[in-house]
Amino acid sequence: MRAVVQRAAWARVSVDGEIVGSLDGPGLVVLLGVTNGDREEEALAMASKLWTLRVMRDADGRMNRSVADVGGGLLVISQFTLYADASKGRRPSFVAAAPGEIAEPLVDRVVEHLRILGARVATGCFGADMLVELANEGPVTVILDTAR
Repeated sequence: MRAVVQRAAWARVSVDGEIVGSLDGPGLVVLLGVTNGDREEEALAMASKLWTLRVMRDADGRMNRSVADVGGGLLVISQFTLYADASKGRRPSFVAAAPGEIAEPLVDRVVEHLRILGARVATGCFGADMLVELANEGPVTVILDTAR
C-alpha cells in the first residue's frame, strides 16, 4: 500500500461539480494506492502510520506533532495511479495496481480504522473522476509505502 501525504490548510474533492469530501482545517490529504498482495494487515498499518505521522507543526513551528495530537482531520482519496510503472515506453502500466474489487475494501478498511482511532475522515468516491483541490501547507509532502 502506498500513500502520498500532504499537510494541508484545507482541501476538498468534487465529483461532477459536487463536493463529496472536504478538510475544513489543518490536516492531511492522503492519496492512497493499493497493490496486488495487499491485505488487511497493510491497511491497519497504514492507518496507524497516518494517524501518528509527525508532520504537523508544534508551538515552535517544527514538524513534531501528529494529526492525532492537533485534532486535525484527513481527506483520503483512492488513487490507483500511485502504482504506475513508466520505466518502459511513454505510457504507464498499471498492472501493479490492485483491481477495484480488492482495492476498494482495503481503502475502506484504512478509513474505518482511522475512525476507530478517533480521526475525522472525509473521502472521495472510489473509481470516480475526481477534482482535488488543496492548500498544501509548508509545502509538506511525504510518501509512505508499507512494503518499505
